[in-house]
Amino acid sequence: MVASKVYDAAAGFGFEGPLPDFEKLSASGKPFYFSVDVPEGNYKVTVTLGGDKASETTVKAELRRLMLERVAVPAKGSATKTFIVNVRTPEFPGGKVRLNPRETEKEARAWDARLTLEFDGNVAVRAVKIEPVVVPTLFLLGDSTVTDQSGEPFASWGQMFPRFFKPTVAVANHSQSGESTFSAKAGRRFDKIMSLIKPGDYVFIQFGHNDQKSTDPDKEAKYKANLMDWAAQVKAKGGTPVFVTAMHRNRFENGKVRDTLGNFPQLAREAAAESGTILIDLNAGSRTLYEAVGAKGTRALFMHSEDYAKTDGTHHSPYGAYELAKIVVQGLRDAKAPIAAQIADDVPSYDPAHPLSESDYKVPPSQAFTTERPLGVNQE
Repeated sequence: MVASKVYDAAAGFGFEGPLPDFEKLSASGKPFYFSVDVPEGNYKVTVTLGGDKASETTVKAELRRLMLERVAVPAKGSATKTFIVNVRTPEFPGGKVRLNPRETEKEARAWDARLTLEFDGNVAVRAVKIEPVVVPTLFLLGDSTVTDQSGEPFASWGQMFPRFFKPTVAVANHSQSGESTFSAKAGRRFDKIMSLIKPGDYVFIQFGHNDQKSTDPDKEAKYKANLMDWAAQVKAKGGTPVFVTAMHRNRFENGKVRDTLGNFPQLAREAAAESGTILIDLNAGSRTLYEAVGAKGTRALFMHSEDYAKTDGTHHSPYGAYELAKIVVQGLRDAKAPIAAQIADDVPSYDPAHPLSESDYKVPPSQAFTTERPLGVNQE
């Protein structure tokens, strides 16, 4: 690691927040952030982990995107791992993404020309190497259940998604809380993706929760039309569109999940069939997952605190987000999408009827916590 140095804008790199402990060959002990100024793009990050003592390091990037999960290294040992991080800015030729105020805060980390790494757990880091790379990009476009949530105890499947892939693809999450197909279009989020997309890239689109709340009497027809139009534009650029149906909210009746999303999941299915687009039915998969753990068990999938668990049936805990991400990953395998060949070798097939138990989810929490709830809390 570099010498003990707090982030310096003039130098363009350094540690953010409290400094880690320093041994002869590693930064270790407590969690820390390390940032490097870089232009927009995809970057291959190579980390060498390990130190004088036994360690177990989890690495997240930018805004809590899970990259490496609990890499254990014995005392005096080392392990070298590689992953891909996407860095972006709101500007693009001919326009600029309309950002939510929470996306412009100092700790937002999602839209700045800076690559930030978060090291969590019993940390030991010997070296970090960052270099630009050209790889296929998996763009994500969705709402608060997909976006990079800013702090514990909230998370989304989009934040967990990078962990499940080899260091041969990048995940670029352009989602944001409160977004619908209408606002993502008006806010130019889709335009930003179109300015970056290249042949071989994928665009995952999941909306419905907020489109449903629109007061437009033609909202259903327009929602489907937006999906169809986006699929055509992605294909015209040589990319592959993927529609993801919105997951269920945490609503049970007589031991079964109660539908609260109306026609929107079915409209996404129809749009996929009519446009020849890959469909990942997270709506159906989440029903299987929720009913597998039962009404009481879903508290862990959604539980953010005792208070939140009672009032938020939309947004997920890190454990819940992790399980939902597995459903999306398995959906790529089931669809025989070419990109499924890039799923990490340690990721087995997944059946949401047999999820990981909460007690076996051991990814350490991020350093950032929040008391602000995402938009859309407790929406029917």
